[in-house]
Amino acid sequence: MKFTAKQIADILEGEIVGDPNAEVSKLSKIEEGTKGSLTFLSNPKYNPYIYTTEASVAIVNKSFVPEKEIATTLIKVENAYKSFSKLLEFYNEVKNNKVGRENPHFIADSVTIGDNEYIGAYAYIGENVVLGNNVKIYPNSYIGDNVTIGDNSVVFAGVKIYSETVIGKNCKIHSGTVIGADGFGFAPDENGEYKAIPQIGNVIIEDNVDVGSNSTIDRATLGSTIIRKGVKLDNQIQIAHNVEIGKNTVIASQTGIAGSTRIGENCMIGGQVGIVGHITIGDNVKIQAQSGIGKSLKDNEVVQGSPAFGYSDYSKSYVHFKNLPKLVSTIHKIEKELNAQKMNDE
Repeated sequence: MKFTAKQIADILEGEIVGDPNAEVSKLSKIEEGTKGSLTFLSNPKYNPYIYTTEASVAIVNKSFVPEKEIATTLIKVENAYKSFSKLLEFYNEVKNNKVGRENPHFIADSVTIGDNEYIGAYAYIGENVVLGNNVKIYPNSYIGDNVTIGDNSVVFAGVKIYSETVIGKNCKIHSGTVIGADGFGFAPDENGEYKAIPQIGNVIIEDNVDVGSNSTIDRATLGSTIIRKGVKLDNQIQIAHNVEIGKNTVIASQTGIAGSTRIGENCMIGGQVGIVGHITIGDNVKIQAQSGIGKSLKDNEVVQGSPAFGYSDYSKSYVHFKNLPKLVSTIHKIEKELNAQKMNDE
């Protein structure tokens, strides 16, 4: 896709300094700009590169005043960083605005599909599925029976969505994710052999949720595993059966949440966090990376460590953790001196 400087300036409501017909077809860092690329300058630290970059078009702040001649066409805006981000969103929308149905694919006769759908090659869509308007199902994805996916949601390549799952509007489910598989429910019989407990619930994902690649969200044993509005999940996250995650909570990669745990709203959970089952995490909680959560947390707590405790106490304690060998050596020295003094006294 090619865009001219004028087209970009119209989108950003910017002012052109240079050739309005300069064309770009790719994006680049300012220090790596090549002919035909679009870049931006917002951090003064990178000002020297504006004079050497070979990018055809650069977005800059209106306040930027060049100190010497610039070959690149400039688009001046109020905030270069925000404008470039806006342009990335626009570019992504255009790039991903696929419509139609590729072959081969399978769509059951009982499926209901809205307008402007995209069904990629080798996609499977089961009985009684309902897809809203502008839904995109990329190649090699599986949509099980009785699944509902709301308007403007995107299911990227290779996603598996089990039956009865409900996905809201404006969601993105990235490649390799599995939603609605059985929860980890087993019980030993009289011979000590583990038998699976039927998992007959479902998964509900509300509006504006992003799920990163290769994540797994298990169906509930009974009822629903629920991901509330605005939740953002990184790659490789495991969410067990009957978990509920409150709205606008963000969770970094490789975090695992055990069954029936409830996480509040507006929480921030770092990478590689482990959370046990059947506990409650309050609202606005911050959990630092690699923490192990073994008990419920109240609203607004900030914790770190495994087992986790207060972040401030952890930081103070860490100073002593690092000095433990030195402290032990000092204690041994004091013990020797005391013992020697005791022998002299005797």
